[in-house]
Order: sequence, then structure tokens, then C-alpha cells
Amino acid sequence: MLNFLEIIEQFYGRDTDAARLLIKHSRQVADLAMEIARRKPQLEIDTQFAYEAAMLHDIGIFRTHAPEIFCLGTEPYIKHGILGRELLDGMGLPRHALVCERHTGAGISAFDIREQQLPLPPRDMLPISIEEKLVCYADKFYSKSHPDRTTTYEQAHNKLQKYGSATVARFEALHELFG
Repeated sequence: MLNFLEIIEQFYGRDTDAARLLIKHSRQVADLAMEIARRKPQLEIDTQFAYEAAMLHDIGIFRTHAPEIFCLGTEPYIKHGILGRELLDGMGLPRHALVCERHTGAGISAFDIREQQLPLPPRDMLPISIEEKLVCYADKFYSKSHPDRTTTYEQAHNKLQKYGSATVARFEALHELFG
């Protein structure tokens, strides 16, 4: 089994505020993903991979400028997925890397990137595998800004509305699959 805590420590240090917050959030997402996997055995989810990927999905946040969550980098937060992909690709973890890139929002399309003028490469970053979809979905119920609260489906749905109807439709499809 992949030692995801060693990977997190490599980039966040041991026992830092950023590491504690990332680990708490990632465990929340991973635990929900495992709960869903147990309820949906017919989906044949690779639970070991899904757990590892959930623990690493936000590995790139430290390179972003989000001081409210202890991230003192220079990049815009929207880039944390592609930054995480770069880190994990560099470690020889391409499947985990794709989860990083594809979990943001309900996935981000090349069309969304162009239309919203997002500072991202103009390519589809949509979850494809069942594990990518699972981590993307589970992530919507926990916020690093409010780590002691669980987001309801309605709250997550409402939050995603500002990103357009296609994003909402993708989230609704994920809810149909996992909810």
C-alpha cells in the first residue's frame, strides 16, 4: 500500500498547520468515499486506490496562495489540481495524479476554462474513471475552510451553480451514481 502520509510529509512537513488541515480534509473525503463504495458494490470500485487517491487529491494546495488554509504559495487556488498532478506524475503516480487534476468542482471542461477565462490549460479535466468520479463527488461535502462542518447535497449543488449549468449537471450525474 502506498504511504500517502510520507508523501504529504515530504511537501508539508511534519505536524504543520497545513499538513494537519490537509490530512483532516483528505480523511473526511476518503472515509465518505469508502462508505459509498461499501453501499455500491456493483460499481466495482478499487477501494485501495480510491482511498489513496482521496488522501492525495489536494496535495498541490501548498503551492497556491490561500493563507486562510495555511497555503503560502503564489499560484491561484484553482490550479491546485494541476499542481498536484505535476507533483504526483513526478513521483511516478500517474493514476493518482489524474485524480488531482480531475476532482476540482464537478470536473472542469475545456469550454468552461475558455468561457470563464480560468488560469488553466485549455483541456478537459473531467473525472473519467469510477474512482476519479468518487473522489470528485466525496470532496464536495467537505471544505478545508470549514473543516468541522459537513456540506449538504443542497449546499454543494447551490455552490456549484455559479460555475454554470454544465457543472451542475455533472454534479447531479455524480449524485445519481453515488447518492
